[in-house]
Amino acid sequence: MVFAAVRVRGIVNVKPDIKRTLQLFRLTRVNHCVLLEENASTKGMLQIAKDYITWGEIDKTILSELIGSRGKLEGDKELTEDYIKSATSYNNLEKLSQAIIDNKFKYKDIPNVKPIFRLSPPKNGYEGIKRSFVNKGALGYRRKEINKLLERMI
Repeated sequence: MVFAAVRVRGIVNVKPDIKRTLQLFRLTRVNHCVLLEENASTKGMLQIAKDYITWGEIDKTILSELIGSRGKLEGDKELTEDYIKSATSYNNLEKLSQAIIDNKFKYKDIPNVKPIFRLSPPKNGYEGIKRSFVNKGALGYRRKEINKLLERMI
C-alpha cells in the first residue's frame, strides 16, 4: 500500500517538530505531493503532521495520471514513457504504477527523478484548511477520498 500525502497549509507559526517532519517528507510548500510507503514510522510521522497535510491510499489510475502529467526529472524535464522504458524494467506507466502500489518498486528509485509532484490548487478549493476531513475539512486521513482531491489538482 502506498500513501499519497499533500501539503495543505503554509509555513507560518509551525511548531519545530512538525516543520522537521514536513521537511523529512519533502513537503516544503503548499500543494506539493509525495508518495509514502505504509509502515509504522511513516504512520507516526503522518500523525505528527496531520494538522498541515492530508493523505490516503492512492489508486493505480490516479497514480499513473499523476506520474504522466506531473512527474519531473532533474533539470525540470518531463518524465516520459520512453524514459520509463529505458530507465526501468517496466514498459508503461500502468505497470510502473501497479509495481509502486504493490511495493515492488519505489518511485524515487527512477534515476534522476524529482521525488515530489507540484500540483495546482484543487478546482473548487479545499473544503476548509483548519478542520479535519471527518469534520468536513481538508486535513488528515482521507482513505480512498484522496483520489478525488488529486484528480481535482492534476
